[in-house]
This record gives sequence, C-alpha cells and structure tokens, in this order.
Amino acid sequence: MLFMIIRKGDAFTESGALPGPEALEAMGRYRDELTAAGVYRGGDGLLPTAVGARLRYSGGRTTVTDGPFTEAKEIIAGFVLVEVATLVEAVHWARLCPSLAGGDAEIEVRQVAEAAHFPVALRPAVARMPWSTASAQAAAGTLGAAA
Repeated sequence: MLFMIIRKGDAFTESGALPGPEALEAMGRYRDELTAAGVYRGGDGLLPTAVGARLRYSGGRTTVTDGPFTEAKEIIAGFVLVEVATLVEAVHWARLCPSLAGGDAEIEVRQVAEAAHFPVALRPAVARMPWSTASAQAAAGTLGAAA
C-alpha cells in the first residue's frame, strides 16, 4: 500500500525561510533510511502559499485567489511517499520524519488511492486519471477485483 506522509504548513514553512544545513542533513538521513528499507517512493517540499494560488469551483464558475492563504491548518508544506504493508508501518515512518521547523510540527498520514480500490468496470476511466499510481496500474492491467 502506498501512503503519503504529509507535513502540514505552519508559520515557519510559510515564512519562506529555507531549512538550514542541519535540517537538510536530517532529512537526507531520513531519506537514506527510507531508501535502505525499500519503502521510499518519492517526496517533495512545497514553497509557501505566497507564491501559489487557490481555485474554488462553485455553480459552474471558477474563482482564482492568489496566495498567501491565512488558513494555516489547511496548508501542506511537503510530503513523502512510502510503500508499506499497513497504516501502522506508515505511522512508524512518519514518526521518524524530522521536523524542518526544528520544533513543533503536524504530520498527517493518508493512503493513496490505487487501481485496486476501483471496480474493474471502471478500468478505462481509471487509466486516464491524472493520478499516477491508479492510472499506471489500470493501464498495465493490474487493476484488482471489484472493490
């Protein structure tokens, strides 16, 4: 199963300050551990919302709002993808993730939707999804039994 370890945004990540050498070294060691365990599948950090945009869809209309966004509890600062057997194992790896803030941080763990989560009848639609995991599995014909 594929899980996303999501580093929630906060005042530090929204400040635009880049992590220093010690934080980068800690994250590098973390990636090395994930890689050595064979569970690392990717990850990235995100720049502050000040250089982003938010789109809202309502009543057939799209509204675009430039950042920054003040609702810090809804901000994602970065993520790591791990492939493990259970949520418990994903939480284990999330606990080992160093905080780039050097102090308090919030991390969320979510399972990624995979092809096997969809009914077989939806194979053509799933194969065209912009979700790399589900669409690649569906296109390869590895879509599981009906969910």
